[in-house]
Formats: sequence, structure tokens, C-alpha cells
Amino acid sequence: MAITAQDVNRLRQETGAGMMDCKKALTEANGDFEAAKDILRKQGQKIASKRADNATSEGIVLTQVSDNAATGVVVALACETEPVSKVEDFRNLAQSVLAAAVSTGASSKEELLATPQADGRSLQDHITDLMGKIGEKIDVVSYETVKAEKVVAYNHSNGKLGVLVGMSNTNGTDVTEVGKDIAMQIAAMKPIALDKDGVDSATIEREIEIGKEQARAEGKPENMLEKIAQGKLNKFYKESTLLNQEFVKDSSLTISQLLEKTSKGLTVTEFKRVAIG
Repeated sequence: MAITAQDVNRLRQETGAGMMDCKKALTEANGDFEAAKDILRKQGQKIASKRADNATSEGIVLTQVSDNAATGVVVALACETEPVSKVEDFRNLAQSVLAAAVSTGASSKEELLATPQADGRSLQDHITDLMGKIGEKIDVVSYETVKAEKVVAYNHSNGKLGVLVGMSNTNGTDVTEVGKDIAMQIAAMKPIALDKDGVDSATIEREIEIGKEQARAEGKPENMLEKIAQGKLNKFYKESTLLNQEFVKDSSLTISQLLEKTSKGLTVTEFKRVAIG
């Protein structure tokens, strides 16, 4: 049967696929709209399979905190190239991912991707559809939540970095501004844990060995290596754990001291830093 421009435009409006893709799908389906939609979906699945191993170093990171500020969500939707990350359909999809995360409180990325959308199809189906339309890999590369007495979020200006900070023992103090300062600290200084108790044993062992090797290379005696390595480990804690880091805006304070100065007993209970690229 003849495929009209109106038919192509209708399929395009319903699927968001390109004009030529819609025309080819309708032609292959002999004008059957539902069959043509299936063909377009399979095209997305083929692209997803073909590009599964491709790197996704571009995209967008979004955060949202609940009205009561007790829960925060951060999601990262990634793609292969910067131009795609700026496409309206991609950004709308990222908002859909965030909305699904907020509304469902999904316990995992897999659960999030299985979330039904308005048309009854899963979030993953919609991601696959956009892959077919755009022609490159798209993936939710990170999904994190933080729950605390007070959660503060920060989004970096490049749109590719987001931070959540959870704080407790606020004692009625408005800690929003200090929370933002700490979130910006996390964004810039990339702490690996809250304090030394949060550093895994493998990292500690590696830092001790590095410290010993550095001291040995400097000609230090063998019986002094362990002590020197422990000193370097303490320096590592100060540089790499949030509560022990110097506050970027005032180096006379550590983050722990900043919290205590803001409100006695105030502390950070958890943080998440999510970046693309």
C-alpha cells in the first residue's frame, strides 16, 4: 500500500523517531502502525546490543530533595557524545528517570529501570527507544539516595556532577548553607569516605605499602619504614576523608570543626558524589 506523508508524520508524532526511519518502518510493515512501532523498537534494541560496550562519558546528572528535606535522590543519565547530551529528548528522558526515582523510591538501578511509565512500558523501554532514534548508547550509570535528618543537594554548573549530603543533630539550626558549602567541598575535593573508619582495608594496606616504598626510595632505614608509612597514612586521612579535610573556604577549620562551630553535635552521616566523565 502507498505510504503517505500524513502516515509518516503520525508515526513520527507517536514515536519521536526520524522521518526516514518512520517511512522505512511503515513500508516494511505494509502500513500497519503497530507493526511499524515494533520495527522501530527492535531498531533501538539492535543499537543497544551493538553499542553495549561503548563508553558513555557525556550526559547529565540531576538531583532532587524531598519537600521535608529528609530524602535526596541523584541520577546520572549518560550518552556517548556531548551533542546528544544537549538534545531535548535526552534531557526530557533524564527528567523522567529522576521523576521515577523520586516517585518510586526504587531500591536499585534495576528496579528503577523496570518502573512503568505513562504508556505502561518500562523506563528501560523508553531508553532503548531513544537509542534507536539517536543512534548511540544511553544508560543510567548511577542512581543513589541519601536519607537523613537534613539532606542538601548541589549540582555543578557543568550539569555533569551532583552531590547529596545528609546531616544529623541539627538541633533546630538552619544548616542549609553549611550543607551547600560541604557539598561543594565534596564536589571539589572528592573525599573517599566520611572519616578513617570508612576507608576500606584494601585502600589502607595500599597506602601503607606506598608509604613504605616512598620512604625506602628516600633511603630511610628499614626499621623506620612502618612508622613513616603510618605518618603518611594519617596525612592521607586528612586529605581524603571528609570530616578530616581542611575546609576550602577557611583552612583554619576542618569540616568536623566547621560542623561543630555551626551547631554543637552537628555531623554528616552520609554523602554521595556522582559525576559523568
